[in-house]
Amino acid sequence: MVERGHAEPHDDPRGLGTGPASLAVRRPAVSADRLIGELVPPPRFASARFSTYLPDPAEPSQSAARDLLAERSAAWSGRGGKERGRRGLLRRGGSGAAEGRGVYLDGGYGVGKTHLLASLWHETEGPKVYGTFVEYTNLVGALGFGPTVAHLATQRLVCIDEFELDDPGDTVLVSTLLTRLAEAGVQLAATSNTLPDQLGEGRFAAADFLREIQGLSARFTAVRIDGRDYRRRDGASAPEPLSDETVRKYAEGGLHTAPVPGLGGERFLDAFDPLVTHLSTLHPSRYGALLDGVASLGLLGLLPVEDQNAALRLVVFVDRLYDRSIPVLTSGVAADQVFTPELLAGGYRKKYLRAVSRLISLTQAGSALVA
Repeated sequence: MVERGHAEPHDDPRGLGTGPASLAVRRPAVSADRLIGELVPPPRFASARFSTYLPDPAEPSQSAARDLLAERSAAWSGRGGKERGRRGLLRRGGSGAAEGRGVYLDGGYGVGKTHLLASLWHETEGPKVYGTFVEYTNLVGALGFGPTVAHLATQRLVCIDEFELDDPGDTVLVSTLLTRLAEAGVQLAATSNTLPDQLGEGRFAAADFLREIQGLSARFTAVRIDGRDYRRRDGASAPEPLSDETVRKYAEGGLHTAPVPGLGGERFLDAFDPLVTHLSTLHPSRYGALLDGVASLGLLGLLPVEDQNAALRLVVFVDRLYDRSIPVLTSGVAADQVFTPELLAGGYRKKYLRAVSRLISLTQAGSALVA
């Protein structure tokens, strides 16, 4: 398996050389080679397999989706087997036929879609790539459209996590990209919180790009996965914010000085608002490299984000934290208040709620470090 790469050298992570390390002074450079090398499941899902997926017994769609993907993996790897699980996985509209080449996992956040997609990648024989929707658009930006198609067309399987259309340019680009890959015989698998024929709704004039959106929909068999957010099945809510003093002391090594289990690296400390501002100066493709060597992150003064652009950047940043299982210790407001009610009522609601769910999980891990 290709391991995710390392960033090029950063500026001095400690700024003036004193105090805890800070993300806000880092400006990582990310090469095209790194972007290609990182097209594998992130560390959190490095050991994901169909056998380790734990479906909710009350939601048969979860085990049915697992069985279907296992059968697809076997078929694509030449191990044979019939796709017996398809009958219980109905496309919207009641058709059980597998229309299109790919599989599109649709469902709410926290039902295990990413775990299943990573399992499909791990258990399907290569060549293969795995990345988020944002990572693929970043790759096109770094390599150009033609070289990206040429590279991806050599793969047996392309997995796309968190498939989303946020603007018309992405709609046309991805529609063309997937058309080229399908014509080259590449197998496609994707996850999203939105059905393919509803992509873009509430975000831009989707009706003006209906042909592209319908073309994307035709590339996939949509598989619905229902259920509760597994990260909160036990009823756990966002932990109480810590004090500034506690967050700072931990970052400085004054509390629980043992390394974070399973992670090397340093403890970082940043004020939330300046960090959000710093994210606006970096392309989202650099957020993963920004977290190289980070064992834990202390955030002072968490507060609700009102600006939509800042909020969307924060979603990507939280995803990269979650990919790496980095505990987060926060003061200020609770993690479930980081996006304003106005943002949560808009077209990106599902994206924000997924980020909140993931941030709650990370802050629970952070709070446990100083419990």
